[in-house]
Amino acid sequence: MKLVHEILQHKGDHIWAIAPDAWVYDAIAMMAEREVGALLVMRDEQLLGIVSERDYARKVILKDKSSKATRVSEIMTHDVIHVDSHLHVGDCVQIMKNNHVRHLPVIDEGVIVGMLSLRDLFSTIIDDQASTIDQLQHYIRGEV
Repeated sequence: MKLVHEILQHKGDHIWAIAPDAWVYDAIAMMAEREVGALLVMRDEQLLGIVSERDYARKVILKDKSSKATRVSEIMTHDVIHVDSHLHVGDCVQIMKNNHVRHLPVIDEGVIVGMLSLRDLFSTIIDDQASTIDQLQHYIRGEV
């Protein structure tokens, strides 16, 4: 099974972040523009939290707040679950499942090196399984 750093090599190490004092509207606009479901909340190089579409739905829409009058710091998740780049994909999926999260920042030696989504992990697993099936079919046909 692949390691996190292999996924980041393929996916890229883009880190999309927003300041805690930004408006939620700006965070949602950035997520839409970048086609991501979560942003890291940072001040300079310091990770303060994570804000996701789920946070927006539960803490703004359902509470009838205005996204143009609510700060990211008011709705972000403060305790950020994260992993390092040497972890296996399956371990990341288990961490996401156990903690009910869909995004994992990747931090190596205190430095943010990327972000993984559940979609990234599932895509990797599906690609690996398709490759294994293809190899087995070639083996069965004697095409090794």
